[in-house]
Amino acid sequence: MARISGDTRARNEEAIRAAIDRLLRGDLPRGGKADLKTLAAEAGVTRTGFYPKKNRDGTTRPGPYQHLAEEFERRLKALQDAGEIVDPRDAQIARLKAANSELKERVAKRDARITELTEFQTLALSRIAAQHDEIQRLRKALAHPENITTLPVRARMDPNRQGK
Repeated sequence: MARISGDTRARNEEAIRAAIDRLLRGDLPRGGKADLKTLAAEAGVTRTGFYPKKNRDGTTRPGPYQHLAEEFERRLKALQDAGEIVDPRDAQIARLKAANSELKERVAKRDARITELTEFQTLALSRIAAQHDEIQRLRKALAHPENITTLPVRARMDPNRQGK
C-alpha cells in the first residue's frame, strides 16, 4: 500500500475534523449515524485509517487517523454524558424505550386490576347463586304448606305495663 503525502494527510485530517464537527452538531447524512463509518464517508477517507495497523513483525502501530477517531469518540461520549443526543435515531430509541416501559407499567397495573375484578366477580356470582338457591328452596317450601310449621305468636308485652 502506498504512503500518502503530508499534504494529502493534512487535507484528510482537516476534512475529518470538519466532519466531526458536523456530526457532533447533529448534522447527519440521510441513513448515517454518529459513528466512525459515517465519519469516514463524510470526510471522504477510508475507515481503516481510524484503526491500528500491524507491522510485519506482529507489533501494532496507530492508524494514520486513529487519534481523530479517539477524539471523535471522546467528544461524542462527553455529549452523551451531558444528556445531549446527537443522533436523532438514538433520541427516538430513548423516547420509545421510555414509552415502552411506561406502557408495560400501565399494562401490569391493568392486569392486576383485571385479576382483582375477576376475583370479585367470581365471589359475587357464587354469592348470587347461593342466594338464588336459597330463594328457590324457600319458594318450594311455600308451595307445600304442609311442610311448614307455624309457631305460636305470643302477645307482646306493653312496655308501659311492668310485670303486671
